[in-house]
Amino acid sequence: MSGVFGLLNLYKPPGPTSHDLVAWVRRGTGVKKAGHAGTLDPAAAGVLVLCLGPATRLSEYIMGSPKTYAARVHFGVETETYDAEGAITAQDSRPVTRAEVEAALDRFRGEIAQVPPMYSAIKHGGRKLYDLARAGQMVERVARTVRISRLVLAAWEPPVAVLEIDCSPGTYIRSLAHDLGQAVGVGAHLAALERTASGPFTAADAVPWEAFRAAMEAGTWAEHLIAPDRALAAYPALQLDAEGAAAVLNGRLVPAPGLAGHDLARAYDPAGRFIAVLARRGPSWKPHKVFAGADGEE
Repeated sequence: MSGVFGLLNLYKPPGPTSHDLVAWVRRGTGVKKAGHAGTLDPAAAGVLVLCLGPATRLSEYIMGSPKTYAARVHFGVETETYDAEGAITAQDSRPVTRAEVEAALDRFRGEIAQVPPMYSAIKHGGRKLYDLARAGQMVERVARTVRISRLVLAAWEPPVAVLEIDCSPGTYIRSLAHDLGQAVGVGAHLAALERTASGPFTAADAVPWEAFRAAMEAGTWAEHLIAPDRALAAYPALQLDAEGAAAVLNGRLVPAPGLAGHDLARAYDPAGRFIAVLARRGPSWKPHKVFAGADGEE
């Protein structure tokens, strides 16, 4: 199906991979160009944003946006994958108190150095870490700086803590669960995970996968498309006149009055159609990613 230029906010159920949902959407919609804007582990549920058609060029803005999660962390049991899918590697039956968990959380707020789990898609020497792990090879991983802006103990159901987390992209909640277990002293793993928000896209607004699959079968799936410029909701909008729009569509600079402090902007033509992502270049805006109109054809 040609001419599709938009986003889908799907609620991924536990079980299938993010790639599975992309493949099923391609087949069910006939849209060949599709991809997700930030993977979820197979066992995880929640917001999975898909980009269709030229909107795949906007995925980086969604992937780079803050994330919100609800996580269940099981204390006293460690696993090789840091989640419930892996084999148990250690157990500790010592009772853990809510006060211990609350005290340990303080260490993980703000900017922290986090070592990615061995079972992850990060590459080492050209091979994905989880492939090395499955082959029995453990390698040293470089710690990454991530930011956890909110970390709340929403419920305590011993030995499980229910956490609410606002964090930077690239944060591994499995590593957070593992490290929190180490801080408490009994080990822990991630028992369940839900992504409740990815940038402006929330679980409350997401279409459940089963409902979207039914819509594909009924031929009504396009009703769930979201305008592609939603991916850039955090950036200012620049309404262009006919001359400015023509300049942008032809790759030329346009003046950048106002909007101080912003390096990117959304550009619209006189009809209100989203036509480009602009990047600031001194006193001007330079076309960064250009779309020729409402259908997104380039």
